Amino acid sequence: MDFDLSEEQRMIQETAYKFAVNEMAPRAKEYDREEKFGREVWQKAVEAGLVGAVIPERYGGPGFGFLEQALIMEQLCRIDLGLCLCVTSCFGSEHILFFGAEEQKEKYLPPLVRGEKIIAGAFTEADAGTDVGGIRTRAVKDNGDYVINGTKMFITNGTVCDFMCVFCVTDPNAEKRHERQSIILVEADRPGVQASKIRGKMGVRASDTAEISFVDVRVPQSNLIGQEGRGFYQLMDFFDATRTMVAGQAVGVAQGALDLALKYVRERKTFGRPLGSNQAIQFQLAEMATRIELARTLTYKAAWLVDQKRPNPSLNAMAKYFAGETAVWVCDKALQMHGGYGYIDEYDIQRLYRHSKVLEIYEGAKEAEKMTISRRLM
Repeated sequence: MDFDLSEEQRMIQETAYKFAVNEMAPRAKEYDREEKFGREVWQKAVEAGLVGAVIPERYGGPGFGFLEQALIMEQLCRIDLGLCLCVTSCFGSEHILFFGAEEQKEKYLPPLVRGEKIIAGAFTEADAGTDVGGIRTRAVKDNGDYVINGTKMFITNGTVCDFMCVFCVTDPNAEKRHERQSIILVEADRPGVQASKIRGKMGVRASDTAEISFVDVRVPQSNLIGQEGRGFYQLMDFFDATRTMVAGQAVGVAQGALDLALKYVRERKTFGRPLGSNQAIQFQLAEMATRIELARTLTYKAAWLVDQKRPNPSLNAMAKYFAGETAVWVCDKALQMHGGYGYIDEYDIQRLYRHSKVLEIYEGAKEAEKMTISRRLM
């Protein structure tokens, strides 16, 4: 077993972290306070080659794998998860890459890498999150088009995207519940599409999150991605890959919190000595570092298996669940070490603390990940 990253992978890490320090860190507070999408940072990330990591070279991308994507996410999230979500603005494009027709790939993937377009994945609804098969958004065939009606909730990039992959019911009478849905590509400027920005989030406030309604939205049937009636299974395959991306985000948030804790306990003096000279603090730091390393190793293995065309849904669920829980735990300990200073926004640890909780919720709540793991065990 060889656990060494390649020279190219180490360069990717270094490039991503330098970008985070130089371009994200000076702006993170501003975008968080103002709940403003980091479009300027996104454009700079395009120039740095950090957007569309898994898009193949023939469509203008760097052609990296999901391990490299996790490495990029980890390094960016050491500084700020909210801006990371702005930078990596291709969430949803994996549907086109995995299941789209060649014409769809050639049309929709290159503009993402060039920084001309932004995509969204419109899956969740107000009453259909973990139970994604319970969606109600309908797409009805009519004269060569699909006519779409329904509402999506908590959609990343919802008000800034140019097009989105929408999870719809296309055959409500199908005998099997999971053969009723399909995924359809919808341009955001089509008549009947209305996006409303969700404000007041606890964390990831720089990332755009929206409620999207579809009222008699017409799209050509050629906008179907993959096979009709296979949307649920396509979505599960999509999550099996992208959960490694979220696990990478969680490892990065946890590492960023440890970075801040180490810096603070070296500088802060109590009773005439650095806080870090206290053995109780040292033991806590040791446990934080150990949990992060466990999450990192699990995440890298899960992502590597995806790249080997041997994705392991149970392992991916383990990585996402454990890394997310680790991020929350480490951020809590790091903020505690900061004492009262950690509770004010002058100190970055409070922002990472607020960011961390969503990692246990989006792209599958940790309870859903445990369901995946336990079902396969049984």
